[in-house]
Amino acid sequence: MDSKKMVKALKERLDQSKRSFQYDSKQDTLRIENTDTTKGITVEISKIVANWENVQDKAIDEVVYYVEEALKVMGEQHSLQGKEKQIFPVVRSTSFPDESENGNKFLFDDHTAETRIYYALDLGKTYRLIDHAMLEQEGWNPDRIREIARFNVRSLPTPVKADTVAGNTFYFLNTNDGYDASRIVNEAWLKEMKSSMKGTMAVAIPHQDVIIICDIENETGYDVLAQMAMSFFTSGHVPITALSFLYEDGELEPVFILGKNKKR
Repeated sequence: MDSKKMVKALKERLDQSKRSFQYDSKQDTLRIENTDTTKGITVEISKIVANWENVQDKAIDEVVYYVEEALKVMGEQHSLQGKEKQIFPVVRSTSFPDESENGNKFLFDDHTAETRIYYALDLGKTYRLIDHAMLEQEGWNPDRIREIARFNVRSLPTPVKADTVAGNTFYFLNTNDGYDASRIVNEAWLKEMKSSMKGTMAVAIPHQDVIIICDIENETGYDVLAQMAMSFFTSGHVPITALSFLYEDGELEPVFILGKNKKR
């Protein structure tokens, strides 16, 4: 599978009668827009191809679903009133846009050197990022959104699956509810996980739909975590960061793993 074949496959799967497509070969991105509103979404073809190598046509299924659901809600008006239980934090990389396509600034907070916390209104199969224009229109204070979102993320279940590799224990959370990485702002849960660690606690959020917590008991654990984080990062349709974080004294500090047992 190469980029040209992937673009062709996506066009065939998406509703071409209602969509326009523009492929940028230099950036290897495909812009998909609603023909009636010109609102759209851009996907990175190289990441989809990389994911296809791992899971074959499931990679295309995921992107088609993601694009179709996102395009359905674009242009619609959404109110926050009475929807407090549908407001959640979402984690994005610092390179993620800070405003919508029409120039409205998103509400977000700095999180780490690699990540930001945005806020979203859950719409069922997708969600809309909350911007300042939406807050002004409805008379909501940004701090109210922050408080509600953090309360709601604490109510989400945190089931983990554990696996031991080379004497290090890895915990994976993957519920596919759209907010797996968002659990990283659940401070009570992180502290609970920390209390059960025998060694150093490290956390990775390579993409939106997974969070990895590692109990590192030897130097090999760093290398394994770095490999896992990069693998997940290249396969997620909403990647965040391939870097991992050390969790100490309630703080997340990026850790750069340079190679065999070397870190800074």
